[in-house]
Amino acid sequence: MAVYIIGILGVGYWGMRRSKSKSDYLVAGRRLGTFMYSGALSAIVLGGASTVGGIGLGYTHGLSGAWLVVAIGLGILVLSAFFAKRIVKLKVYTVTEMLDLRYGGSSGLISGLVMFLYTLMLTVTSTLAYATIFHVLFGIDNFWGIAIGGVIVVTYSVMGGMWSITLTDVVQFVIKTIGILFLLLPISMAHAGGWSGMRDRLADSFFSPWSIGGATIITYIIVYTLGLLIGQDIWQRVFTAKTPRISTVGGIASGIYCLIYGVAGALIGMSVRVLYPNLASPDEAFATIVQDALPPGIRGLVLAAALAAMMSTASGALIASSTVLTTDIIPRLKDLFIPGHKASQTSKAAASPTGHPEGSGVASYRAATLILGVVVIIIASLVTSVVAALTIAYNILVGGLFVAILGGLVWKRGTRSGALASILVGTVAVIVTMFATDILANEPIYYGLGLSLVTFVVVSLLTKPTDDVIMSEWSRRLRVSDRTEVNDIVNASNN
Repeated sequence: MAVYIIGILGVGYWGMRRSKSKSDYLVAGRRLGTFMYSGALSAIVLGGASTVGGIGLGYTHGLSGAWLVVAIGLGILVLSAFFAKRIVKLKVYTVTEMLDLRYGGSSGLISGLVMFLYTLMLTVTSTLAYATIFHVLFGIDNFWGIAIGGVIVVTYSVMGGMWSITLTDVVQFVIKTIGILFLLLPISMAHAGGWSGMRDRLADSFFSPWSIGGATIITYIIVYTLGLLIGQDIWQRVFTAKTPRISTVGGIASGIYCLIYGVAGALIGMSVRVLYPNLASPDEAFATIVQDALPPGIRGLVLAAALAAMMSTASGALIASSTVLTTDIIPRLKDLFIPGHKASQTSKAAASPTGHPEGSGVASYRAATLILGVVVIIIASLVTSVVAALTIAYNILVGGLFVAILGGLVWKRGTRSGALASILVGTVAVIVTMFATDILANEPIYYGLGLSLVTFVVVSLLTKPTDDVIMSEWSRRLRVSDRTEVNDIVNASNN
């Protein structure tokens, strides 16, 4: 474990030496090849919930417990097959910038604030998750587990930004694959007597892909599949692809890997159910099988794999939160309260070959990442569970932003008024329904999506189409060849 942590910090330092600009720090210079892109994308989406939680669902429901991770894999597949090329060609840094580019004007603070809340809460939950690993290993309090893990994640994230996170995520992806798929899965199944042994000792419901319930499966798909299509942490990975084609090929490979990972987690959980049928909590399944079934050395590697899964999600969410804060929220607050700021930034952007006032250094982005990292550690040390807060963030993210974002990508008639109205109506519908029913209920996301869709279509049809100049720039970027490197996109548009 010590070697793993030192190695991760070393890789982070190497990444720091490659981060020279805003593009390097926030999107790894937009030059990742297929393997690095696919590995890093897989690392961020498969965190503690997918590993510890997925095995726990397999312990409770059998094969159908794979649906949580399968829904994540489906989201990656849909995103990569239908939208990733367009996202890469746009050459933006955040989801809110995409909304501004597509609809014109400014989408306001609301989309940035919602995305910021989502990414921040995702970082907090991942921080709490890997603190449990340190608690199991060393018997220390959760506070010190949060402090140790938090300092490690914040350190390599601050040092090199997305370059450090990408390099460490690729290492973590390899460790995760070896530890979970090639070691824990076959060893746990062998201890359970193999497939025939599990068939003999488990009820038939454990071998049905539907036993978890149709309503649960639909909810997983709506929340996680749709959420992955629009999350800043996922889009920021897509922005790192060297070419649009890599974003598609590497993303599809990542989605298939997620499907395999989900089934593997369910099988591990079923093996634990055979060996330890009376665990106090399904979430104990992972730690129990690691502690009791694995020999020394392999046990440490598998625990490192779990830690890698949680840290990769935490670091990806942290840099996404920092990006939204520095790119979407702070500039808009300055526009509101500092006279002349907007005009100054517009002139700088016009003079930049990329269309962004990028500046020469990354000090401000490092500072924002450091401050948010400290905030995350403090929040995680003060609460024991943020499930409700994360649920609120996911509901608002999908219910409020999904229609405006995907509508802009697939429907040319969508307008800025329709997008803003759908964001407002969807967000309010989600919040009101959560208060009227229950925070953890399924209804808020359905009401939010439904009302947001109707509002977007009706208001867009009743308002003037988006200006031809805006749509012309949007179309020029999307017409760039799929094999063209992203750094050449704006130059191609100018020519």
